[in-house]
Amino acid sequence: MLVAVEKRGRTTTGRARMAVIPDFRKETLLGFLEDNVEPGSTVYTDGLKSFTGLKEAGFQHVPRSQPRPTDLRKGVKSVVPLADRAIGNLQQWLLGTHHGVSRDQLQVYLDEFVFRHNRRKTPMAPFQTLLGLGAGHKPTKYEEIRGASDLGEPPSAG
Repeated sequence: MLVAVEKRGRTTTGRARMAVIPDFRKETLLGFLEDNVEPGSTVYTDGLKSFTGLKEAGFQHVPRSQPRPTDLRKGVKSVVPLADRAIGNLQQWLLGTHHGVSRDQLQVYLDEFVFRHNRRKTPMAPFQTLLGLGAGHKPTKYEEIRGASDLGEPPSAG
């Protein structure tokens, strides 16, 4: 999973983007950033070597070495605190609301979480947006939502 969180001020979280990715190759990470981050933006990363080449792609890049998980548990601060906060909020939401999810449906849940996160300061916006989107689209079939990879033949209507 890859996470991008907009920084507003010193500690304020802006909009977020999250995606299930197939790998952590440079091309995959760059593709995500090109799709979700404004060119010229400053991108803070956790030191993963696959993030090399961001300057050539038009981003200001500030790589930082992330402490080891054992050190983080002991109170050492993360170098990407806004992303870590978003991931923590996602985990609590998934466990508290949905009690876990499968990998096949993870992207759908990420999309819902990001949708809610990005509209958290305007409570009516999600409803109005969903109403507008729903009015302009045909229904999504259950098999499309589930990905149909784990479904056999649909039960026959009796």
